[in-house]
Amino acid sequence: MKGFDPEFTDLDHYIRVITERIWEGRRIDDIRTYYSADCAVETPSSVSIGVEPVIESTRNTLSVFPDRELLAEDVLWSGDEEGGFLSSHRICSPMTHRGDGPFGPATGRRIHARTIADCVCRDNRVIYEWLVRDQAAIARQLGWHERDLAKTWLAQRGPIDKPAMPPVPSGYRSHMDAGALATAYRTLYEGLWSGQGAAAVLGSHDRAAILQAPAGQTLYGHLEIRDFWAPLLTALHRAQFALEHLAEVQRPGRNPAVAMRWRVQAWHEGPGRYGEPSGRAVEIMGISHAEFAAGRILREWLLIDEVAVWMQVLAPH
Repeated sequence: MKGFDPEFTDLDHYIRVITERIWEGRRIDDIRTYYSADCAVETPSSVSIGVEPVIESTRNTLSVFPDRELLAEDVLWSGDEEGGFLSSHRICSPMTHRGDGPFGPATGRRIHARTIADCVCRDNRVIYEWLVRDQAAIARQLGWHERDLAKTWLAQRGPIDKPAMPPVPSGYRSHMDAGALATAYRTLYEGLWSGQGAAAVLGSHDRAAILQAPAGQTLYGHLEIRDFWAPLLTALHRAQFALEHLAEVQRPGRNPAVAMRWRVQAWHEGPGRYGEPSGRAVEIMGISHAEFAAGRILREWLLIDEVAVWMQVLAPH
């Protein structure tokens, strides 16, 4: 790959190796090697600019979960050497809550949670990143409901107030695949958020589909997946769905897959997943992965930070 160290054979190899070095090898200073000095990182509740906040965040996480592992479930990548690559890196992290911090006093509990990181990579560095972690899964395994953790964080930090992300440097443009599977996945989400109803899942998912849903839930079969979506869509009205990244990946010997990053602006005006209507504006930043078989979704991973959603719902008027 032009501009990358010759040890890396492709972007999948690059992402897996640097992640292992930084996290598994605890070579935190390598972040300065593999992230640009002005890298921008967005999560559902924050925006940071520069490599030092990345280092600080990594140290803080390891102080709370010192044995955290980053098990790479998949890397769905797109792009090229000229415009820049994007990796959509899905990780499952087993870890032990051994340090005091944002999740309260150390409990010693062994937990696991998923993260998906979308990273723009160019010239051997991550230059831009969107990261969604299932904070609700962590909360529940440590004895919190995500609603109560959101109340605590609101009291400690105040409401979410993110600055705008700077433009992506180096001329990178988000991938927007028009393949049949990518188009079907995009159409499903556009329909869900435009008010067509959760029943659309029955036409898109295999009867035996499995969804890894927020809050660490595993849902089996298209009926359970439909029933997950219904109260979420009932709660959020006047939704505006925006697609930010869409990549269809064909892989010999494996099911084809699609990676999609999206954002929804909506109003919490109905009962459902987030309690009684608050009337508050809500933004959801989501990343989804799906594997297909015979044109239907067989496995899906949906990452949204429901602690961040609850913080917006509960924020004082």
